[in-house]
Amino acid sequence: MTEIKKTFAVKGMHCASCVRVLERALQKIEGVSEANVNLATEKATVIYDSTKVTNKHLASAVAQVGYQAVVDDEMQHKDLEKKEKQKELQVLKKKVAISLFLGALILWGSFPGIMNTAPDLLKNFLVQLLLASVVQFWPGLDFYKATIPALKHRTANMDTLVAIGTTVAYGYSAFITIFPKIPQAIGVDSSPYFDVATIIIGLILLGRYFEAKAKAGTSEAIKKLLGLQAKTARVIRKGKEIDIPLAEVLVGDMIRVRPGEKIPVDGIIEEGNSSIDESMVTGESIPVDKTKGDYVIGATINKTGTFIYQAQKVGNETMLAQIIRLVEEAQGSKAPIQRLADLVSSYFVPVVIMLAFFTFAIWYIFGGESAFLFALLNTVAVLIIACPCAMGLATPTAIMVGTGKGAEQGILIRDAQSLEIAHKINAIIFDKTGTLTKGRPEITEIIPFIPGRKDAQNPQPIFNLSQKGLLQIAASIEKGSEHSLADAIVKKAEEQQLTLNKVENFKAITGFGVSGTIDEEEVLLGNRKLMQRENILIADHLKEIENLEDDGKTVMLLAVEKRLVGLIAVADLLKETAKETVKTLQKKGIETLMITGDNPRTANAIAAKVGIRRVLAEVLPDQKEAEVRKIQSEGKKVAMVGDGINDAPALAAADIGIAMGTGTDVAIEAADITLINKDLQTVVSAIELSKKTMRIIKLNLFWAFAYNIILIPVAMGILYPFFHLLLNPIFASLAMATSSISVVTNSLLLKRYKI
Repeated sequence: MTEIKKTFAVKGMHCASCVRVLERALQKIEGVSEANVNLATEKATVIYDSTKVTNKHLASAVAQVGYQAVVDDEMQHKDLEKKEKQKELQVLKKKVAISLFLGALILWGSFPGIMNTAPDLLKNFLVQLLLASVVQFWPGLDFYKATIPALKHRTANMDTLVAIGTTVAYGYSAFITIFPKIPQAIGVDSSPYFDVATIIIGLILLGRYFEAKAKAGTSEAIKKLLGLQAKTARVIRKGKEIDIPLAEVLVGDMIRVRPGEKIPVDGIIEEGNSSIDESMVTGESIPVDKTKGDYVIGATINKTGTFIYQAQKVGNETMLAQIIRLVEEAQGSKAPIQRLADLVSSYFVPVVIMLAFFTFAIWYIFGGESAFLFALLNTVAVLIIACPCAMGLATPTAIMVGTGKGAEQGILIRDAQSLEIAHKINAIIFDKTGTLTKGRPEITEIIPFIPGRKDAQNPQPIFNLSQKGLLQIAASIEKGSEHSLADAIVKKAEEQQLTLNKVENFKAITGFGVSGTIDEEEVLLGNRKLMQRENILIADHLKEIENLEDDGKTVMLLAVEKRLVGLIAVADLLKETAKETVKTLQKKGIETLMITGDNPRTANAIAAKVGIRRVLAEVLPDQKEAEVRKIQSEGKKVAMVGDGINDAPALAAADIGIAMGTGTDVAIEAADITLINKDLQTVVSAIELSKKTMRIIKLNLFWAFAYNIILIPVAMGILYPFFHLLLNPIFASLAMATSSISVVTNSLLLKRYKI
């Protein structure tokens, strides 16, 4: 089975019940394992077996329930999609204008009090019928297009309510206009209500227009990210510099970037240096100095110098492309809290239709002289007021704004579920190296102990164990290691221009250190656990080692032929914001922990400097996941903050995995949240963003439900026995449109939140 994930646009969705209908239709396709439809983005995401399901199957399933799927890959191009939406918005604008204009003319010629000022032509019922027919069957045609297929499949949605409500008002008015004597004969009011049908359609379409404009604002983050891309690149080919479109840049191309220009794609500087503004990707406002060998990110801005770099990632592989993909997926995902709205909406429309019939029956039986008129208008009001639009928009609009806001500040949120869970976190485990510390350790002490000798018969030292000699051996053995401590040792040797020895039988011992053979002598370099494992005595120098560890330094012990010959102390400086971040989290009632492979003395010394009281020391990389689960077993919601590569299992095991990194593939795939800017304070920002977003979602859902709970009984006429008040269907349509717009507008308030 070959499962693939596909996201495509769906036209014609207007409410939460549309979402449920579409998801059910897609899930019924044989070979589809998961279907997720998002009202705010107007897209469906489907995971399916490509050997069983084709684009035709997806489009057919969507069409059968009254919607249109745009599944062609060509249409997924952002520019085409944008033009398509702009075109739809212009058509909708025309329909709104015509509906409200013709509705206003009909209202002028039929509403008591103002009809006396209208020309006789507008008072003519046949003229009103003609004007209303234009509205009912052109702007109102969309409601029928969605309703008829839905009814065929025994489903109903918002369009069903509008179609039934306006058809009842229009049909009744048309009947008494064409056959005026029949209602007069049975004592029914013979005045038509064309204004009700036309203005309802106009107001609902007006609401959709404003809603679409507001929803466009929720996706501004994607537009901004897309706008960051450079359009061309100055590539050096065959000794000549030529400007080519970004799409034609290849991996390995040498690219020149001049001051003030955008960097086209990701790569490594080969010549020159500069200061680069990476704020548009990382959120960090201070430019970063770059020189030969440094990595540069596409879409960032070169501030000062000129440099040449080699393209490493192009097209969909660049960091910006990955960020855009991640934000799009997050905005299209569904939060667990949204299931409530989806569940309610799936039963909502059928219940409303039953309530409408009940309303008609009660008013027809007990409505007195104007029973039929009251029954008709109140039924239409119930159908129109009960649109579940606001329910469907409550969650996804807030998620879109929240994830977009995060992306602008270098906080990449994988999906809506991660955003929802983040605010529940009450314990955070920080990895030490590269997370609490800068990840750039430096050698602080090199201490040789005794000259190592082959045996008593050969008095010559095997190595010159001065500080330089000790560093030379250590750098030689660490040359093959990828550990950050190894990098510090090798760099120090390079600075002193030491010649490294040839190493044979090199072996990296995870969690302990490294081993190898130099000049036929066995060399070991690692922590105390490695020495203990190899039965190498360290007792004579234990006090010296402990003193260094108490100062927060990591001590690496060097042994030759099973004898301890020296040590190298390495310190990794804490990040400037580490202490402040821990303090802020603790004030919020969140327990902070540190996890590290260091021994307890070193670990506790570093933890004390930042204010962390609970330390998990001497934890091997493959044991970190188990430690995370232990904390979870205490009943806590746990976030793991690591570098996203060697901490991947722990990040995946945590309730929320937060990767401090530069948006690499591994970091993004392993973590729920990736913090591109590496600033620890952003951990607090991510949690606060989650809290703020969830507050908006809950407020949206409250008002969405409250709106229907309060206004449906009002539309049914519950106030009439006490205050002789009835809800005019026109005002019902205005209230319905306002509810949807208010939910989207409330979500847009998240944009003002300062991270």
